[in-house]
Amino acid sequence: MEIQFLGTGAGQPAKQRNVSSLVLKLLDEINEVWMFDCGEGTQRQILETHIKPRKIKKIFITHLHGDHIFGLPGFLASRAFQASEEQTDIEIYGPVGIKSFVMTSLKVSGSRLPYRIHFKEFTENDLGLLMETDKFLVYGEQLAHTIFCIGYRIVQKDLEGTLNAEALKAAGVPFGPLFGQVKNGQDVVLEDGRLIRASDFISAPKKGKIITIIGDTRKTPASVRLARDADVLVHESTYGRGDDRMARNHGHSTNMQAAEIAKEAKAKRLLLNHVSARFLGLACRQLEKDAATIFEPVKVVKDLEEVSI
Repeated sequence: MEIQFLGTGAGQPAKQRNVSSLVLKLLDEINEVWMFDCGEGTQRQILETHIKPRKIKKIFITHLHGDHIFGLPGFLASRAFQASEEQTDIEIYGPVGIKSFVMTSLKVSGSRLPYRIHFKEFTENDLGLLMETDKFLVYGEQLAHTIFCIGYRIVQKDLEGTLNAEALKAAGVPFGPLFGQVKNGQDVVLEDGRLIRASDFISAPKKGKIITIIGDTRKTPASVRLARDADVLVHESTYGRGDDRMARNHGHSTNMQAAEIAKEAKAKRLLLNHVSARFLGLACRQLEKDAATIFEPVKVVKDLEEVSI
């Protein structure tokens, strides 16, 4: 499981940072990639990665500001040009209005897709558990931006214990039906009368990962709830230390506020994202150092950076 950042800038593209988009790579878990936001130029950023557009099966939009959605029509149209690959449907989750934006853009541009888009739109009254599969749960809560904005919490369901095949073989269990029964959690009796307890050869279930992705927001208790015990918290950091009033007026957070959220939530790692273009070089590193006085480990991420979870 990895996160790759396609755009880490705030508001508009800059030389060093494109606008908002990231992907959660779940290739080993379910052979899918999930995208969160799709700012202008996202499809161009993908060309610098190993991401296959057909693997992107779900897109989660935090809010409808242009720097988070203007890349959608282009990406969806380009995804249709993967002629040598299987065309697969895609799901788009987001605030009410995302369907109208996408379908209008495709209609007026004469774009025809060889796959279907399944939209799931939300208002502030629809949040909570947004999606469930056999391996993942996705929750959403309303944040505190200048327009309706959703923060996402992705929870991997606990993983089943693994079979210690070598120990089972050493215990004299022949490979075959008995092996399979133990693997399925059943106790078995060998020909010599010995009882083989499955629990002795299967490890305890492994707790699944939790990833929290916070869109544009002022500091809010909703962020803490979404980030509770998260393995990774991705939080916006549009402003720096001392910029609290400016951040509040524009519906954003500072690096220090993001660190406070991570600390309160007892998250394991903080990744600062959505960084203003005015933070370059030493100023950008200072964002990280200042945040680290409240919470560690913390990192200001860069475009195309990959983080393993």
